[in-house]
Amino acid sequence: MKSPTINTYPAVLHVRFGGKSFDVPLACLDVNPATDDRLIKRTLAAHLEIPESQLREYVLDRHPNGNLTLRPMAVFG
Repeated sequence: MKSPTINTYPAVLHVRFGGKSFDVPLACLDVNPATDDRLIKRTLAAHLEIPESQLREYVLDRHPNGNLTLRPMAVFG
């Protein structure tokens, strides 16, 4: 029987913003996977030196491995 894989890498926030995708370690933002969405957006905005309002409509997805993804809201139609 194969053992489950455990993520030994530091958790990251995968960001899709401004036509680019990049990762920011959660430790660099001084947040963790359980941190409130608004605080994560506020901290990331300060890290990127942009107004927090630019991230207001973004969605934060939480993954089982502890990583997060911040992305624009999907529009279907």
